Amino acid sequence: MKILILAGGFGTRMSEETDLKPKPMIPIGSKPIIWHIMKIYSHFGFNDFVILLGYKGYIIKEYFANYFLHRSDVTIDIAKNEVRILNNHAEPWKVTLIDTGFNTMTGGRILRVRDIVGNNSFGLTYGDGVGNIDINHLVNFHRLHGKSVTMTTVQPEGRFGGVELEGISGRVNSFIEKPPGDGGWINAGFFVCEPKVFDYITEGDKTIWERAPLENLARDGELYAFRHTGFWKPMDTLRDNKQLNEMWESNTALWKLW
Repeated sequence: MKILILAGGFGTRMSEETDLKPKPMIPIGSKPIIWHIMKIYSHFGFNDFVILLGYKGYIIKEYFANYFLHRSDVTIDIAKNEVRILNNHAEPWKVTLIDTGFNTMTGGRILRVRDIVGNNSFGLTYGDGVGNIDINHLVNFHRLHGKSVTMTTVQPEGRFGGVELEGISGRVNSFIEKPPGDGGWINAGFFVCEPKVFDYITEGDKTIWERAPLENLARDGELYAFRHTGFWKPMDTLRDNKQLNEMWESNTALWKLW
């Protein structure tokens, strides 16, 4: 199964970083977040990736074009213009890099690789979020219900600490570190799709995947939610990036399944 990764957005809420690089290339530790996402999939045996490029896509191309060299120990004989590989630490990945347009919306980017996907099921996620999702369990759930799309959903925690009050008196009983959100489930990416979904992307490059395609799939009973109750975190802001880096450096990165 091919895994599509949306990696073409502008990342405007992290402009301090994305002025220089595309958002999927912002590092957690010494590796870009897209590497962490691919490692999650690879842990479950999914190693065939299609990366949907747009804004500053050439930086992602250059990263993977030189990946083998960067991840291996080498001897370089400058006089002979020879490179000898000593130890290979590279992953067993096949990476297809497709320029899907500078201003193309998410649905349009997916549609652009219809011929590459063919008549096969495929995975799909965003290039800016990590979690300890059991991909095999996700795929099995998708096959069990037999419909067109499975979308991983999560219940995000509240962003701010809370205060527990006593009745109407206003007395503060305790503080709550991070209370749960409103109980709603949100889209966390990590989709599994059937090729039928391409028929729902009807406005070409202008199609936003999260709008009409998913809304119409839900209307037709073709969209199911895989409820993930473990760790998940998007990297929407520099604050998120800082938190993810702190987790990585303190060996508490819950998405590190490998």
